[in-house]
Amino acid sequence: MRHEDQRPPAAVLFDALGADYEKAFAHAPAHLSALEWLIERLPPTARALDVGSGTGRPTAAALIEAGHTVLGVDVSPVMVELATRQVPEAEFHCGDIRDLPFEADSFDGVCVFFSLLQMPRAEQSALMRRLALALKPGGHLVLATVPADVEDIEVTFMGQPVRATSFSEEDFTGMVEAAGLTVLSRHSTTFAPDHPSATPEPHLFLHCRRDETGR
Repeated sequence: MRHEDQRPPAAVLFDALGADYEKAFAHAPAHLSALEWLIERLPPTARALDVGSGTGRPTAAALIEAGHTVLGVDVSPVMVELATRQVPEAEFHCGDIRDLPFEADSFDGVCVFFSLLQMPRAEQSALMRRLALALKPGGHLVLATVPADVEDIEVTFMGQPVRATSFSEEDFTGMVEAAGLTVLSRHSTTFAPDHPSATPEPHLFLHCRRDETGR
């Protein structure tokens, strides 16, 4: 049995938050809009990957409702248990996305909503390159982050201490483009999570495509 301090920090954080995270974020308008954008561009019965799938709602649930197949990956056992119960039609895997192998050209769509923030910048960049290759040519990817020029700083998130790393908006966009994706549009907003310990935070959403000839 691993000691608590040996578990991935994201697992510790999201095990503690559980269903409170869904309540705080599930109805964020920009998140729902990004999901709608992706679903409109997926082929029928598409295969989608949800990175940091959380409780399964709203992302996996919306994709399943639209008739697609979903693989969700989350490092938190509590989140995976909740997602499996709430969206039983999807497949959820408990593990670190950085450790999982993916075949090239295997997904029609990929979602990466706020799931990079506890990774070093080099690991965020490496993961984005792997996800771009896992996406079929012509496939689409939506992702979101909290844009900020910070590295390994301690913050309080929904009452829980956490260390976070991010990029400025321009640098984050550049990192995604360097991974082999075309950023078709981006949307910046401020969102106040529905939680007594939460404060308004900036959110950046990118709508991307892997071009037919791009690598």
